[in-house]
Amino acid sequence: MKGREEKSSNDLFYVCSLIDYIARKTKNHRKDVVNALGKEKIQKLYDLADVYHSDSIDKVSDDFIKDVNLTNGNFDNVGACMYGIPTHWDIGKVYKRLILGIAREKNIDLIDALFLAYHSFVSEKIDDYNSSFYYEHSGNILISFLEGIMM
Repeated sequence: MKGREEKSSNDLFYVCSLIDYIARKTKNHRKDVVNALGKEKIQKLYDLADVYHSDSIDKVSDDFIKDVNLTNGNFDNVGACMYGIPTHWDIGKVYKRLILGIAREKNIDLIDALFLAYHSFVSEKIDDYNSSFYYEHSGNILISFLEGIMM
């Protein structure tokens, strides 16, 4: 382990932050970005996160948007936010913690856990920046996911 956390955790943080960045840029729901990228490209992003992280996130996002031909949507949770807007890094951290918890609790790999997280009702709650859910304790977010109800 180099730094404060495991490399795999840091790589997942980058992937989740990039997904949020792409979603904001294209005004798409996060699950739509995940679907457009697909498991193969997300696995590639995860495997090469340290390489991609050394490049501009704007360039990396543009490359992947073009590669998967992701069109603009009409989901603008940033524009609809009436309060302080969390950064894509802030939201990446929330998803990273959720995905790590799902992988641990369900004993599945991180990419499968990522798909579960972004396709859950919890994702919709995290992406509502007018609610307080995205800054709830990570354990509460995970329990809500696992129980299938807001805790």
